[in-house]
Amino acid sequence: MPKKRVQKSQSRRRQPQKRRSITGYLLGLLLKLGLLFVVFCAVLLIYVDGQVREKFEGKRWELPAKVYARPLEMYAGQGLSPEQLRQELGLLGYRTVSAVTGPGSVEFASARVRVMTRGFAFPDEVEPSRRLLIEFGNGRIQRIHDELQQQDVALVRLEPALIGGIYPRSNEDRDLIRLQDAPPYLKDALLVVEDREFYQHHGVSPKGMLRAAVVNARAGRFVQGGSTLTQQLIKNFYLTSDRTLSRKLLELPMALAMDFRYDKDEILEAYLNEVYLGQSGIRAVHGFGLASQFYFGRPASELELHQVALLVALVKGPSFYDPRRNPERAQARRDLVINLLAEHGYISAAERDAAVAEPLGVRQSRRMHTGSYPAYLDLVKRQLLKEYRDEDLSTEGLLIYTSLDPLAQSHADASISDVLNELQSRHGERAGELQGAMVVTDPRTGEVLALVGGKETQFEGFNRALDARRAVGSLIKPAIFLAAIEQGYTLASIVRDEPVELRLPNGDIWSPQNFDRQSHGDVLLITALARSFNQSSVNLGLEIGLSKVIDVLRRLGVERNIQALPSLMLGAQEMTPLEIAEVYQTLAADGFRMPLRSIRMVTTAEGEELSRYPFQLRQQVAAEPIYLIRHAMQEVGRSGTARSAYQQLPSELNFAGKTGTSNDQRDSWFAGFTGNRLAVVWVGRDDNRPLPFASTGGALPVWTAFMRQEKPEPLVSRRPASITTQWIDERSGRLSDPICEGSRQLPFIQGTEPVASVDCGQFSVRPGPSAPEETESGGWFRNLFR
Repeated sequence: MPKKRVQKSQSRRRQPQKRRSITGYLLGLLLKLGLLFVVFCAVLLIYVDGQVREKFEGKRWELPAKVYARPLEMYAGQGLSPEQLRQELGLLGYRTVSAVTGPGSVEFASARVRVMTRGFAFPDEVEPSRRLLIEFGNGRIQRIHDELQQQDVALVRLEPALIGGIYPRSNEDRDLIRLQDAPPYLKDALLVVEDREFYQHHGVSPKGMLRAAVVNARAGRFVQGGSTLTQQLIKNFYLTSDRTLSRKLLELPMALAMDFRYDKDEILEAYLNEVYLGQSGIRAVHGFGLASQFYFGRPASELELHQVALLVALVKGPSFYDPRRNPERAQARRDLVINLLAEHGYISAAERDAAVAEPLGVRQSRRMHTGSYPAYLDLVKRQLLKEYRDEDLSTEGLLIYTSLDPLAQSHADASISDVLNELQSRHGERAGELQGAMVVTDPRTGEVLALVGGKETQFEGFNRALDARRAVGSLIKPAIFLAAIEQGYTLASIVRDEPVELRLPNGDIWSPQNFDRQSHGDVLLITALARSFNQSSVNLGLEIGLSKVIDVLRRLGVERNIQALPSLMLGAQEMTPLEIAEVYQTLAADGFRMPLRSIRMVTTAEGEELSRYPFQLRQQVAAEPIYLIRHAMQEVGRSGTARSAYQQLPSELNFAGKTGTSNDQRDSWFAGFTGNRLAVVWVGRDDNRPLPFASTGGALPVWTAFMRQEKPEPLVSRRPASITTQWIDERSGRLSDPICEGSRQLPFIQGTEPVASVDCGQFSVRPGPSAPEETESGGWFRNLFR
């Protein structure tokens, strides 16, 4: 009995211990879970903090390279009219006002222009913002006066136009601005609309989240967000825009970490440059800096109150409030922003009423830039890729300064489009789908000023200026005649314009004809070139030898393979318009080879120079032969195949050029130059079918229309000391007298003047041919491959 009582008491004593062990177990488990949760939170915070720091302190954005046109340089005596300046300032987005008040504004009078420039940090120096009074007279600038400094200015550079960019694979585009450079009211409007407690909370606003939850619960759907600006930045920087619980839970610690690590103004500045505000084609518009250009065509610093309010309104939904597609909706949202600014005391009632009364005033074009230069940008990128990786060009924010002349490009675009449309209207179905291309350079420097890749000048696509290889036709002839001059021929040499037949390796007979199907007998060399006689060109080329012609082409700039066939003399060689421009650039530059260049300099985003593309030249042809061939090419315009151009151009222009029509009239060419402009024009069809017109009916009218708009400087050739002039007889090429009928004055290299003379049309008895004599029967054919 006693034994049993003892056991019972022992069992009673064990039960409380068991209960205590279960409680301890649970407490221990909770403690361990708590420690594990703390460790997890710590690891998460460390990870989150690392992610935030990596992005925020590293390379925040992939910045596209910015491509700039040449800056307009203005100086007293410059050939520039008020209308040309108006066009230039329009491309830069200057506002025409009644009275200049700030940078980017201009007022026009009949012969005076007052403008407040924006200034620009060029790689070599900083051009300050100036208030200028520019006086004009006789189509030139007479005086430039700085009204702030109260002194005349010798030289002023306007800021270069931003003509495009080289974009990252993400297709995001942005123009970074600093918080202190933001326009007035932008910071206030953004905070009063999106996050009024931005400077009070720590990245997350529990009050705002609770308020949004209540509103959404009452509505039964999502109608209001509770995200702070910091959370919005986190979402754009690191996360997706999906409205999921996991994304929201990750967003909160990241926002706390960012707020802990960085100053409020740093976060706000990042937001200004990151927020999505629209779409330009395939490129996303991020940040207020770029949005200002996209919607208003001006820098953010020049925005007015109503414009700032519209951009802030777009934060809520750039597509929903798109001012171009939904102007009423956008204006209502804009006015709400303006009213909120007034309610919170940031603006007065009068300022509110004035801002609300303003129209939206957005640019109608959805193109990011004022102009569109796809063909020229294609050339720039191709030249850059020879030295830079594509990744560097599209992500490092490089600054690329080019030689593009916006006015010349505008004139080239208009000339191609207008003339081709007129030709298609005139010739109807026979013309088919006409296309064209143009390359414009400065013959003094070799810089490419404009490039047109097709009839639709504003759209990307096949770049015919760079990639369309077409038979060049008679554009090849100046090289033949130049080779002849180097071999001793003169402009007064007699060449035979008579039929020629050659048996080709395949047994066919090649017998070229003149365009008018007529032979003209013995003609002067200058006449044969000016009137583009095919037979005389072939006979001349055969006499001097194909190797001499090819050598001249090489020295003029042809780098591709040249087939040594007789058809070369009539332009069977295929070349692109850019390659032709290389050749004619050497002719226009007095025989100096200047590699064509579109880029002047490349710098980092901070302005540190990376590459410079200086002026280069190398003499390839002596001055005397170049002087003579240029004189002959000027005759093309005076009395030859391009004489119709002078019906629209001033006679004192003295341009030099050459028409070109390929076999079966498939290609229409004209290449010509003045004192400061060289332009090569091609007109044809992509399907290579014949045209209903020759060069004089296609390419030449385009070239003429361009030069009429450009108003270039006349061509003045520097005459070498060893060049003399003589009066000669047009029929025989012998010396004559100015009083004789049919006499003309021609330049000669000393020692090559004709020996024989005529007496008013009667030949003297003195022999002396002016061209090299044949010394062997059939020598011209043997010379073919000499």
